Parts: sequence; C-alpha cells; structure tokens
Amino acid sequence: MDLFDYMRGQNEKKEAPLARRLRPKKLSDVVGQEHILGPGKLLSRAIEADRLSSVILYGPPGTGKTSLAYVIANTTKADFKEINATTSGKKDMEEVVREARNTLGMYGRKTILFVDEIHRFNKAQQDFLLPYVEDGTVILIGATTENPYFEVNSALISRSTVFQLHPLTEENIQTLIRRAVYDKEQGMGVYNAEITDEAVVFLADMAEGDARNALNAVELAVLTTEPDQEDGKIHVTTEILEECIQRRNIKYDKDGDNHYDIISAFIKSMRGSDPDAALYYLAKMLYGGESVTFIARRIMICASEDVGMADPQALQVAVAAAQAVERVGMPESQLILAHAAVYVATAPKSNSVTNGIYAAMDAVKTHGQAAVPPHLRDAHYSGSKELGHVGYKYAHDFENHYVEQQYLPDALLGTTFYEPTEQGREAKVREWMEFLKGTHK
Repeated sequence: MDLFDYMRGQNEKKEAPLARRLRPKKLSDVVGQEHILGPGKLLSRAIEADRLSSVILYGPPGTGKTSLAYVIANTTKADFKEINATTSGKKDMEEVVREARNTLGMYGRKTILFVDEIHRFNKAQQDFLLPYVEDGTVILIGATTENPYFEVNSALISRSTVFQLHPLTEENIQTLIRRAVYDKEQGMGVYNAEITDEAVVFLADMAEGDARNALNAVELAVLTTEPDQEDGKIHVTTEILEECIQRRNIKYDKDGDNHYDIISAFIKSMRGSDPDAALYYLAKMLYGGESVTFIARRIMICASEDVGMADPQALQVAVAAAQAVERVGMPESQLILAHAAVYVATAPKSNSVTNGIYAAMDAVKTHGQAAVPPHLRDAHYSGSKELGHVGYKYAHDFENHYVEQQYLPDALLGTTFYEPTEQGREAKVREWMEFLKGTHK
C-alpha cells in the first residue's frame, strides 16, 4: 500500500455513510441477534474461537449481516476477501480462489470469502464455489435477504450452516440511535448534537427493525439542522425526524420471500374469519406497492376454496371486486379490495367443494378409463340407439325435478365426493339433498 492508497482509505472512512462508520469492530459491539450471538451460542463460539465454517446469513435489510461479516474479518486470523454478487462475477471468484490456494499452500492460512447478496449469483456462479467450499480452499460467508432454501443452491446450503437474523427490536434501534448521535469517533458526536427521548422512541418505531434506515435518518437530521443560537447545539426532535424519514419503512419485496409470507398470512386470516388481520395484511401489501389484480385473484381463490357453498355469493363479490379494481385503479381500489376481503373473512366457511374436486381428481387418476353409463351417452345422432344409448330419464319430468338413476361409472358406484356441511347456506343444500334422496329410498 502506498501513500495514495492510505490517504484514499482514510478519506473513504471519513466520508462513508454513518451506517457504515458505525459497523461494530468486535463481537461485543454487536447490538441485537442474541438468539445466535448470545453467550454460548454456536455462532458466537465459532467467531470467538476463530473456528468458523461456511455460513449463510439470512435476514431483512438493516439487521446486521454485513456488520457481522466485518466483525469476523476483524477477529479472524484468516485472510478475508469480500465480493458483492451484484457487481462481481466468475472472474472475481477465480482470482479469490487463486489467492486463497497460494495463501493456504505457502503460509497455511485459510481464506474467508464474504459474498454479499449471494442470491444474485446464478446457479452456475454458485456451483463454481462448491468444490472450493467443500475442500476448504475458502470458508464461505454468504449474506442474503432472500430465503436461502429457495435462492441458494441446495449443495451450498448442505455444506453451510444457515443463521437467520431477525429484525432488530425497538430497544436495539434506540441503542444504535443514541450511539450514532453521541459517539465522537464513529458517529455524529463531533457535531455537538442532542436528541430527545421522544425522538429516539419515534424513530425506533418508524424504522421497523432496520438499523440502516434509522441511522440514515439520524445522519440527515444532524447534517441539515442548524445549531441553536443560544446553546450552539443541534437539537434533533421528532418534528425534524418526521421530515427525514417521512414514510414508515415497510419490509415488502414484491418478488421476495416476504411477499409470500404476507400473502400467506392474508389468505389464512380470511380463512380463519379474522377481518382485522385480513385488513392489516391487505394494507401492508397495498403500502408496499403490490399489484391490486394479484390481491384480487387471491381473494377470488379464497372465496371458492374456503367459503365455497357456505356462501356462494362470496365468489360473486370477489369476482366483482377483481373486475372493479381493473377499471378504477388506486387509491380507490383499496376500498373495493377491503370490501371483498372483509366479506370473505366474515362469511361462513366450508371446504367441501375443495375436498370434492380433489377427491374427484384422484378418482380420475385411479379410474380414468371408467366407462360412462350407456343411458348418459350422447343420443343425438342416428345409430345411437343401436349402440345402446337409451334409457335416460329426464329429471324435469319427475316430482321435485329429481329422479333416481345411475350417473357415476360402474367402478365408482356409491362414491361420495361432495359432502355438504352444516355451515351457512350449505346447511340448506345438505337438507335439500337429503330430502331428495330420502323420498326415493
């Protein structure tokens, strides 16, 4: 390293964003994640003993994945290399592997490779790392905001330990906010700033577990607020932070794992007859910019799958809502979707239709060649009688427009696919079907 490299490094540290400057240097500096970093926990033991094996760090943005990697870099005796999957490729990995082999062969020292956003690597790029992780040429630390069991090759997963990082608690965020304001070496302490307790609580709540979001707001507040003329201090208040953060940081990636968690919770809330929870998850999706047509499709499915014949009108409401949101658009579509979601959530529930079609599909797989009874076959062409297509009884010619005759193939006689429940309107359907069958016993 020459003088210019040294000065460049010093300037980068000085001009780096606050969130980067405040990254912990040792394990005791880390705030939160006690479930994996608390005393005696596997990851903390491995870091302290410098006996780390390959790991995947999985969690939402701002929870400390990269910070944890830097703690490892500061405590390990191994070489530490870092690449970002969004800007690096196979050539960069080949260079790391070449250096790692030389370091291991010449000095007996291992190399830790930190791959940020590892889910951005395609399958071939991830496969390239596999033999070098397996033979110990590199120790992999992969960081991802996506579910690694979906986005990282199963071979890499099987050779790594997955640690899930949780959103930081409000108490964790408050600790970091105060550290950011008053720390004179890494934080904003040299600016002679103060922050009120109310502002700390407000920002910790608004950050939604994302430390980076909170620290960015602190930095912006301090740098854009004029010192008080009386005491010369910069006073960071709730009002100032409201301007800096403006919008609550909602974790919602329309293409990621969180997307599936929220829509799953939405559907299960409607199925579970909890309109309040359904509205909350609906609002979260709308706030995150989810497609209104996607939401409408899920409501239609739920109306048929989980409400079914207990309230046949639920499907009509859901279909009407789907058509309406395409014509109206946002923000009014939120009212239409809320209407449909609440209707489905509060409707009586029955999955008899769902169970019926699944059972019928299984029967087709098993008895797919079962013949249609002759009297139900098409009789509208000459020669049909000669083929035996006779004997059909027209239901409307009989009392209650019902006549007992065989409809199922011989192989399925006596099979019941649809069994009405006692829920909602389906109770009347059950009563009617029992009446019809009872009159012809």
